[in-house]
Amino acid sequence: MLVLLILHLVAAVAAPLLVRWCGPRACYLMALAPAAAFGWAVVRTPAVADGGAVVETYPWIPRLGLDLALRMTTLSWLMTLLVGGIGALVLVYSARYFPPDASGTARFAGVMVAFAGAMLGLVLSDDLLLLYVCWELTTVFSYLLIGHSTERRSSRWAAAQALMMTTVGGLAMLIGFIMLGHHAGTYRWSELAERPLPGGAYLASAVLLILLGALSKSAVLPFTSWLPVAMAAPTPVSAYLHAAAMVKAGVYLLGLLAPVLAVAGPWRPVVLVAGLATMVMGGWAALRQTDLKLLLAYGTVSQLGLLAVVIGVGTADAALAGVAMLLAHALFKAALFLVVGVIDHGADTRDLRELSGLWRTAPVLAGVALLAAASMAGLPPLLGFVAKEAVFTAFIDQPLLLAVLVASTALTVAYSIRFIWGAFGTRLGAAPTELGRIAVPMLVPAALLAGAGLVAGAAAGVLDDLLRPYPELFGSVHGHLAVWSGLTPAVGLSALAVVVGAALFALRGPLAPVLARLRSPVGGLQGYAWITHRFDRAAVDVTSVTQRGSLPQYLGLILIVLAAVPGGALLLTRPWEKKLAFWDTSAQPVVLLVISAAAVLAVNARRRLTAMLLVGVTGYGTAMLFVLHGAPDLALTQLLVETVTIAVFALVLRQLPERFSARPLRRSRWIRRAIGVTVGVTVAGLAVTATAARHVRSISEELSHLAVTQGHGRNVVNVTLVDIRAWDTLGELSVLVAAATGVASLVFQQSRTGPRPRRLDADRRAAPAGRALWLRGGPTLHERNRSIVLEVVTRLVFHTVVLFSLYLLFSGHNAPGGGFAGGLVASLALTVRYLAGGRNELAESAPVGAGTVLGAGMACTVGGGLLSLLAGEGALSSAKVNLWAPLVGDFYLVTSLFFDVGVYLVVIGLALDVLRSLGAEVDRHIEAAGRADGGLAVDHPEEAR
Repeated sequence: MLVLLILHLVAAVAAPLLVRWCGPRACYLMALAPAAAFGWAVVRTPAVADGGAVVETYPWIPRLGLDLALRMTTLSWLMTLLVGGIGALVLVYSARYFPPDASGTARFAGVMVAFAGAMLGLVLSDDLLLLYVCWELTTVFSYLLIGHSTERRSSRWAAAQALMMTTVGGLAMLIGFIMLGHHAGTYRWSELAERPLPGGAYLASAVLLILLGALSKSAVLPFTSWLPVAMAAPTPVSAYLHAAAMVKAGVYLLGLLAPVLAVAGPWRPVVLVAGLATMVMGGWAALRQTDLKLLLAYGTVSQLGLLAVVIGVGTADAALAGVAMLLAHALFKAALFLVVGVIDHGADTRDLRELSGLWRTAPVLAGVALLAAASMAGLPPLLGFVAKEAVFTAFIDQPLLLAVLVASTALTVAYSIRFIWGAFGTRLGAAPTELGRIAVPMLVPAALLAGAGLVAGAAAGVLDDLLRPYPELFGSVHGHLAVWSGLTPAVGLSALAVVVGAALFALRGPLAPVLARLRSPVGGLQGYAWITHRFDRAAVDVTSVTQRGSLPQYLGLILIVLAAVPGGALLLTRPWEKKLAFWDTSAQPVVLLVISAAAVLAVNARRRLTAMLLVGVTGYGTAMLFVLHGAPDLALTQLLVETVTIAVFALVLRQLPERFSARPLRRSRWIRRAIGVTVGVTVAGLAVTATAARHVRSISEELSHLAVTQGHGRNVVNVTLVDIRAWDTLGELSVLVAAATGVASLVFQQSRTGPRPRRLDADRRAAPAGRALWLRGGPTLHERNRSIVLEVVTRLVFHTVVLFSLYLLFSGHNAPGGGFAGGLVASLALTVRYLAGGRNELAESAPVGAGTVLGAGMACTVGGGLLSLLAGEGALSSAKVNLWAPLVGDFYLVTSLFFDVGVYLVVIGLALDVLRSLGAEVDRHIEAAGRADGGLAVDHPEEAR
């Protein structure tokens, strides 16, 4: 099963390239992936025919007890056949549906195969959380498929509506899953179904939340409106998503959970009321449609309501009828959608008022449509008839439900006749509609699906044996699937439904005013638009109140909420029990006093530079606390980060006024100070509570041992970063790269990947006679901006600092240091070069683009993970390689060193981006402004003053 999912992923990734080479005919190759799923399910039929299961389990997140648990039983076997078989046929159909020059075909093919893979994962998932992941993947992919025609507003609106409604239901369903799994101690449904259920309101809440997700996915009231609107999608999408796959996901979930949860209090009332109302509403709305796709869409809504009732009611006979109807509906509805696609493709219209005489010009297509529509209307000997008879038999002792089912079936007969008559009948005085030559790949899939309904109906006995293990989960099955069971009440009811449905169609003229008047006062589309408009309006009102453009106001609100909610909870509950020790050594309160004094002075400072330096003192004091606690790595990193931060602040402050503004007033200053003190106390309380609330053994106790045995290093901090939690570090590096790109994009208007231009010969002023050239960029600065002492010191220490950064890089696995600390030291060396010699000196010291350095760093981190795989270890794990060298002897290297090199380069690349954007690039702008004003070209704004 996992191989099938991987096959779909590979096909989806390869689809754009294949479509570029072969055009839409690449869909033939794409069809192999779902066809493989269909063939695999056919081969596994004996394994599930007697009630067995095909199970595969792969470790996913062992520490959380989560596995990739896949399980195929009778119901999921049937859905796999539908997802794979109809998916393959729809892709074959798509190969000729899209013209060779159509835009977006590559995206369609890739997303379609990805959707098929996600749907396959959904029906095969045994773990509820994995099922939810696949559930949301189908939501995302359906959004992309429905919105295929991005240039059309209707397509974008339809896609957004489907995404919104199904996502809200999916999130509610996730909460229900978590409630069930948390209570049972497992999220694997095969295990959860065998454990006792919680009682009372807890179970009722979980069931309602799960039903919310299932009903929204299957477009059952009150979530009906998105499905008809989704007909803006291409016809192959409608044939697959809205007949065989996506909308069946909710029905499948009902069928999966019903054997256990149907006995829960709210399950049956909710399913029955929503399903029955959907049946009648959808069937009545279908009679009013003149667009063939909309007629089928509302018919799908009606039949989804029927499926929800029959499968969700939770009885054995109804379950047998439900799975038969599930199969029948997928076959005839997918076939009819494909027929509509052929008509639309050839006649360029789907309006049944404009079509005429197609039974003469396209007799084969008319025969296919008639066969599928007859199954939809429940005529013998098709599978639709077999399933409808089973439904009537299952509810024969419930007169009220049976009456609604018969009425819904009569409506189905009426709109089935309306479809055939409108699409293929001859209108008086109208010329026959010409379709031209119908491509065989477009006709064959529809014919196969319609023919499958006929074959399955004739082989109802065999189908009964194959499907029976599923309804037996509910108890003893009394009914059976058969083309003819004698003169039973169900046969009479079927005949009655056909007669009433034919009469409704025959009287369509006189009934037209009634059809027009009997409709909801507020349509589903209007209701959705009203709700979204009200949400948008509420968002605007809230934004107008809270978003005043004042950064102090924003921060103040955030901090007040932080202090009020978590801080208030701390005061009320007082969760700590241990007696607090405020310091371990006498030096700690001294450092704390220095930090507090610096913080108070920073608040009262009037100059920005003074406030920045005082804030820096608090950072250096924090580093000293790390030293006193015996954490040299953290102290070193804190010192370096604080120093780099001060340098960056200095670059920013050049463009800001020297002093803070006179505002805020004295009263508001005291309010701000009170907020600051309160938040500080709250955060300290949260830290104390978090440390005192531990009830299990800390994982950090094992890190010193794991660092040596698995990471092959004695520096626990560094080994943790590059091995034990290397995946986290890789994610953080990605964030750093994104941040660097964002900072640079605000300033740069040119490439960041190439080498920086050298302009020393053009920009350098002649150095005064007799003065040594300590830095090449020095002469480009004005004399008043040069510091010979700084240039000399930079010349003497730069290379030493760089060597020290390399020492920290290579020694960090066993001693304080590492790639991050080494990168910060190298960044400080570049910062000193820039401060001493200006932007041209920075270009001399690092003649390479920051983007190149960042990319090389990410490549090294990923390459380190690949090296560990080649060495037989897990991805991003440390593999030890023993080496020997002359004059050195035996030594070893670990593959995580390359990961650390990547960290080193990413930090340097980030520093280059900051220095060039906030430093060199700003300098260049200042120079340009100075030249434009007729003044002196300068590198620093002080010169302009």
